[in-house]
Amino acid sequence: MSARENILGRLRAAPTGTPAPLPDLAAWRALRPPVADAAAGLALFRTNIEAAHAEVHDTTAQDWPALLARLAAAKGVQTLLFGPATAHGAQLSASAPPGVQLVPYDRPADQWRDLLFDGIDASLTAAVSAIADTGSLILWPDAHEPRLMSLVPPIHFVLFDAARIHLDLHAAMRAEAWATRMPTNALVISGPSKTADIQQTLAYGAHGPRELIVLLCHSNGGQP
Repeated sequence: MSARENILGRLRAAPTGTPAPLPDLAAWRALRPPVADAAAGLALFRTNIEAAHAEVHDTTAQDWPALLARLAAAKGVQTLLFGPATAHGAQLSASAPPGVQLVPYDRPADQWRDLLFDGIDASLTAAVSAIADTGSLILWPDAHEPRLMSLVPPIHFVLFDAARIHLDLHAAMRAEAWATRMPTNALVISGPSKTADIQQTLAYGAHGPRELIVLLCHSNGGQP
């Protein structure tokens, strides 16, 4: 018998334990005051994510490419990574922002590692929703917008629908039916990358983007 078979045999022969009780989420939620309305949830999200050193800019579904172009110019962005197979990627490509070279993520990372890690100034991805309580964005990376897009470039632009804000992670998971379509890689981002591991001095951009810029799309003319 091989070592693998021996280990699996011992696991299968182990007695079945009693399942751990599920947490009482209803009692936990009852202790927390709900937000008054959608506007209050949006305000709470904005306060919390800005406290984590993220930028938030109001826009609309039509105007965000122009806003992105202005922000990119102000920050000296010359190369912008985007997902060409996404709806917002096609919208960005059609807008042709002046002064910015759009770089499509359209091949395996090992085929263009040097450019990806050393030649990209910023990236654009979309968030599926957000959490008001912690000021966090929820991203579901996939083949069209891989995880490296939100991890490697120094500046990360995130396009987000202001109507998709939930009070907390539990509410987001229930509203979006995560139990029936759990992503293989869900990200919860609450600000730019930061660390204070060694010298206890807070530094940004050590393990990912040094800037997180949220393009907050509203349906009422870009006003919160």
